[in-house]
Amino acid sequence: QNPYAYATSALPFHCTYSPPTTTMKIATTLSLLLLCPGQSAAFLSPSLISTPRSSPALFATPIESDNNNAAVTSRRAILSQTLATTAASLLLLPTLAANADDDATSSSSTASTVVVAGATGQTGRRILERLAAQPNTSVIAGVRNVAKAEKALGESSTVVRGAMVQKVPSLDAAGVELRKLDVSDTTESMASALSGAQSLVIAVGFIPGNPLKMNAAAHDVDNVGTCKLIDAAKSAGVKKVVMVSSILTNGRAWGQEKSAGFVVTNAFGHVLDEKLVAENYLRASGMDYTIVRPGGLKAKPPTGSLKISGEDTVLAGEISRDLVADVCVASLTDKKASNKVLEITENEDEPKVFNGLNM
Repeated sequence: QNPYAYATSALPFHCTYSPPTTTMKIATTLSLLLLCPGQSAAFLSPSLISTPRSSPALFATPIESDNNNAAVTSRRAILSQTLATTAASLLLLPTLAANADDDATSSSSTASTVVVAGATGQTGRRILERLAAQPNTSVIAGVRNVAKAEKALGESSTVVRGAMVQKVPSLDAAGVELRKLDVSDTTESMASALSGAQSLVIAVGFIPGNPLKMNAAAHDVDNVGTCKLIDAAKSAGVKKVVMVSSILTNGRAWGQEKSAGFVVTNAFGHVLDEKLVAENYLRASGMDYTIVRPGGLKAKPPTGSLKISGEDTVLAGEISRDLVADVCVASLTDKKASNKVLEITENEDEPKVFNGLNM
């Protein structure tokens, strides 16, 4: 079973009850009339036939007559008119149903275009791979250098990125379009790269390196650059944005600024503070969003089940990048994830850790 689908099956969501439609009520009434014409007066009541509020009710004016024959005639006239109107409505039902089916089929077969920003990163390439395997999905890899990315995505290697050594698997990117998308570029340039896309996954983040430049790097990428990317997405007509962030980004708001996880992580360029600015900017953008806050990221496959928690509730925990990618892809279309913050970790019996620290 899809780990995201299983984990979200227990999430709270609203169920909306739809009362019987006017057409259903009319159909029921017509059936009763045809079966029991002698009881037509009882069946033709305002409780069984509802009309739009803007239209006059069938029985808005009481039937008045000086004699019973006139009353019967009036009732028969109303019955005749109602039957004719009802029959005409029912004749239209197959056409309306067919049109609805056509619309549904057309919608489900329409290709969706998704851009993955940060597509060459460890999480980004996993998201890219999952999207490329989906039907009716056009995938665009947003990268800083197209030529280098094309080579990097096609081969596995061990690379040094700043202060981190990463094992990077190869990726079958057949059918994936590569476009230059760099958060250091102008908003207009990024909007052009996002042209034609309905959805965007933001998997960018600064790479810890020179300690003297980390503050500026985190600010430029995780704050300013990401906010520009959000502006570009809105300008390009993107409807859905999924952002990969981190647990504890809002740690100060719930008294965790002195916790080990917050202190150690934020020591790298105040990255949690910078990410929070971008999160809030996305929330205020007016676009449909999902903010995915994973625990400490690990490259190995998951060893525990996916656990999804509410906003500002997770203090520690780790999670496989594979599961992060699963959640990001599912969040693009799952309505339960609409305008939500999802904090995700793995359920494991081992001690809780975050960025290598036992918590």
